[in-house]
Amino acid sequence: MTDTHSPPPPGRKRGSGVKTVYDLLRNEILDLKLAPGSPIDEVQLAERFQMSRTPIREALVRLAGEGLIETLPNRSTMVSNIDFLNLSPFFDALVLMYRVTTRLAAQNHRLEDLPIIRRHHLDYAASVEARDVLVMITTNATFHAAIAEAGRNPYFTGLFQRLLDEGRRILRLYYRSYDEQFPQHFVEEHAQLIAAIEARDVEGADRLGKAHAEQIVAQVQKLFSRNGGLDITL
Repeated sequence: MTDTHSPPPPGRKRGSGVKTVYDLLRNEILDLKLAPGSPIDEVQLAERFQMSRTPIREALVRLAGEGLIETLPNRSTMVSNIDFLNLSPFFDALVLMYRVTTRLAAQNHRLEDLPIIRRHHLDYAASVEARDVLVMITTNATFHAAIAEAGRNPYFTGLFQRLLDEGRRILRLYYRSYDEQFPQHFVEEHAQLIAAIEARDVEGADRLGKAHAEQIVAQVQKLFSRNGGLDITL
């Protein structure tokens, strides 16, 4: 059995093991490499990462705090299922955050924010061109997170980042429905968002953010045969 109190191997900083396990498992869950409902075994993870079970447990606690894994009554651990029956509240929050963060970016951005946003836009465009679904999802989230950062409200930024992360598993399923005919118009819409932000067109940014989010939601709802009201007045 692995020593639960063994020191970190030479060259590894204390605490880095937790981050390594957390980052890798989190990405595997969000990218559906670990399917919803998959069992999580501490012993197997300790063997896989060649470390004690203590950092494994700490990483799992962080993942549980984000709702990505859950412990069952029999104390076994599994990857959380996607709650398809309750997507409407998630969609409402997602659309609202698209609008608020884009609006605030138009109002509060600094000149140094724009090159960062444009760089992430180009990364997303390249991923669409390359038909790389996992990179598309990641770069899309990074692009919108950069817009949120430009809005200068850390509370909105944190909430939006969590919503984008939670949506990665849904988007992974969603992109599969395209059969490699990926949405080039999203690239064009991102460019329009940047233009509105740069022009400090607050109302235009709000309108574009809302339209961009609602069409994504509508297509996801169509995929899962769901409906919901998304018209939220600011």
